[in-house]
Amino acid sequence: MVDEIEIEDDGAPGWDAIDAALKAVYPTQAPQHYGPVLRSLLGGEDPLDGISAYWNDAPLPHWHFVSYGFSELYEKESDDPATSGYGFELSVRVAAAAGSEPPAWAMNFLQNLARYVFANGKVFQQGHYLNAGGPIAADTDTLLRHVAFMRDPQLPPRETPNGSLAFLQVIGLTDDEMEAVKRWSTTGVLEALLPKMPLWITDIARGSLLDDPALAAAVAEGAAREGSQTAYLFLEKLGGSVQGEGADQQLTVTLGARQVESLLALLPARLLFGQPLTLVGNDRQITLSPAAVNALVVEGDALDCQLSPATVQALVATVLPRRGTYAIPGWPALQVVVEPSELRDAEGTVVEIVG
Repeated sequence: MVDEIEIEDDGAPGWDAIDAALKAVYPTQAPQHYGPVLRSLLGGEDPLDGISAYWNDAPLPHWHFVSYGFSELYEKESDDPATSGYGFELSVRVAAAAGSEPPAWAMNFLQNLARYVFANGKVFQQGHYLNAGGPIAADTDTLLRHVAFMRDPQLPPRETPNGSLAFLQVIGLTDDEMEAVKRWSTTGVLEALLPKMPLWITDIARGSLLDDPALAAAVAEGAAREGSQTAYLFLEKLGGSVQGEGADQQLTVTLGARQVESLLALLPARLLFGQPLTLVGNDRQITLSPAAVNALVVEGDALDCQLSPATVQALVATVLPRRGTYAIPGWPALQVVVEPSELRDAEGTVVEIVG
């Protein structure tokens, strides 16, 4: 939890640049500003130095949160003179009733995203997306369990004394909306949803916008027309073993059952559009590449499975999201083993077995 406090920002040109960007949107409004009781540099647990919340009546009533801390707020310390820190700050717009207080879950969620970035050094960019691993609003039953990142439509990129800075808006999405993003693109799906989600305001009480048949059809049409921009599929269970040599080589790919539907959706959306799909596991990576003729290329730990259009279609038609060993018709050099997936709750207890 964070508390509303006063933040000393004298001698903070990066902080001033964020303030100036928000002043252009909210010229007469003083924000509610929240910061950690103890800054992370002094041993505190919250990595962001502050989060400001602005009230916005249009196009729907909502709180507009903006972070302070992914960029260099004070003196320049990084080696890249062109970019301020990680090069971005995060915003999120949360639907709210007039007269309500800024919801604490949104600020806690921004701090959690900061922990992820600071711990892993992974930088968010326009079009990225992330599985939140549960409801984005903790201790709620919201269907929004994923987020995507788009440029905040009211906060354009800025040059600061410490380098360039972009504002990325965090947008909550449901399971099926995220699957649509994977099958097409973040930009394509979010622009299609924009009429039903103006300014990409996150409403934790909503259901899936793809329950609207017209929107679902528009998204499906876009994916069929353009294919998928998802180049990497991160899997919690991925195995790849090669047996034999030369023409007798056989690749066995092992997957968890809950991952199969995503793979089968993405495979034709990438390979039949001339683009590879790389499967990434904890200690294994396998690239599936489009080719005129099937081939298996093994170089050290690198596996490149080259698939013809006919084999892509045969794989999609054969493999099912339930346990079993699936031989791919027309190419005996590839088989897929599907193992059951265990779904666990926050305490690590198995609550469901898929497959």
